[in-house]
Amino acid sequence: MTFPRAAGILLHPTSLPSPHGIGDLGPEAHRFLDFLATTGMKIWQVLPLGPTGYGDSPYQCYSAFAGNPLLIYSPGEGGDFAEHVVEFERVIPLKQALLNAALDRFTPDAAYKAFVQREADWLDDFALFSALKAAHGGSSWTAWEPGAAHREPAALAEWRVTLADPIERIRRAQFFFFSQFRALKQAASARGIQLMGDLPIYAAHDSADVWANRSLFKLKPDGTLQVQAGVPPDYFSATGQLWGNPIYDWDAMAADGYAWWIRRMRAAFDMYDLVRIDHFRGFEAYWEVPGDARTAQGGRWVPGPGAPLFEAIIEALGPLPIVAENLGLITPAVEELREQFGFPGMSILQFAFGGDGQATEFKPHNFPRERVVYTGTHDNDTTMGWWASTGNGESTRDAGEVSREKAYARRYLGTDESDDPVMNWVLMRAALASVANTVLVPMQDVLGLGSEARMNLPGRQAGNWGFRFSWAQVTPEITSRLRDLVDIYDR
Repeated sequence: MTFPRAAGILLHPTSLPSPHGIGDLGPEAHRFLDFLATTGMKIWQVLPLGPTGYGDSPYQCYSAFAGNPLLIYSPGEGGDFAEHVVEFERVIPLKQALLNAALDRFTPDAAYKAFVQREADWLDDFALFSALKAAHGGSSWTAWEPGAAHREPAALAEWRVTLADPIERIRRAQFFFFSQFRALKQAASARGIQLMGDLPIYAAHDSADVWANRSLFKLKPDGTLQVQAGVPPDYFSATGQLWGNPIYDWDAMAADGYAWWIRRMRAAFDMYDLVRIDHFRGFEAYWEVPGDARTAQGGRWVPGPGAPLFEAIIEALGPLPIVAENLGLITPAVEELREQFGFPGMSILQFAFGGDGQATEFKPHNFPRERVVYTGTHDNDTTMGWWASTGNGESTRDAGEVSREKAYARRYLGTDESDDPVMNWVLMRAALASVANTVLVPMQDVLGLGSEARMNLPGRQAGNWGFRFSWAQVTPEITSRLRDLVDIYDR
């Protein structure tokens, strides 16, 4: 599927300004759409919008279908919060109180009843899961009382009666979320802006998806992990990455025509105009690690579902504008699978000048038109932070290697040391000027922020996902300069 020539900004809604300490889907999100329209940006990419669990990570959600209640805009008094970081521990109680007040004022109407009926295939399980989790002190579902953990019909029937009130409130909160999201999408469409979502390949173990569909995942009889997902040791980590997500039982999924995945993709494209699939290489082959492993070193490569999965999805839903995240250890077989379905891959400019294995294909003169180019992603340092450390921030390199990378980048980009204070603009220009049809720039790079504004450092256990910007940082000069680049390069 051909992507038209366009540019956009990567910004998670939690990063928006707000008096409540965390961005949401309310007025400031609509103001951000105005900024995108003014600068000529045609895409707003977000991270996954599901209800977050472990480490506040949008890539570890309690549901692959539900929305995050923290993103619901609820009017009310704000607090004395940090301007440029989300203080999750302080924010969550305030947001919950504001939401509870809004829920108390709400009277179910025809629109609400239609929503509950339309979304019942995931909403009923998610509402019961969330209520049960709260009733069990927030513990993982494998630690619940056996009847609830193993979904014994009599036990669930009893719990539905006992937890009727919280179940209903959870349904109503989801109605609030999706009502606000629909309004935002309509506002984006009216401005000619597409919303781009992000789909993690795996579901979280502690999620309604796994609890309600145990037969589709490789689990032990008690529900714990038989095997888990990760990536092998590489340039960034000597022990690899251990993710803790259960691995799909692809044979079981194939047996019912990949129905769960079709539902998931239908829900994603009901929300978004474009979707990036994270860790696409796992569909060709995935790194499988024993469930009780402490590192990812003892894993093995196992064939994934391959083409039959996407054939089933396309047969059900038609051709889809999917972006395939093809970073890391990518084999010819992975690229063949991606190209078979016409999914554009990604290139990261920060990795174009050093020792990354994909550096050659990340250089602008090697871009194909069907490519999605980033200065950096949510997992990278900001461009100014990267240039200050000259590297990717995740690896330890000697001074000589750093110096060579910096020198080569200057030669390639046609810059010298006088350009260092505006390296974010140098990299953005290189991306926007390229032949690649799609360019996405993190908001941190638009604003020229340093490493303090980094969204995520893979492997760091705390301190991630907190970046926020303020409108005072968005100067008229930045707005006009960005618009000028978009116009110059026909974006």
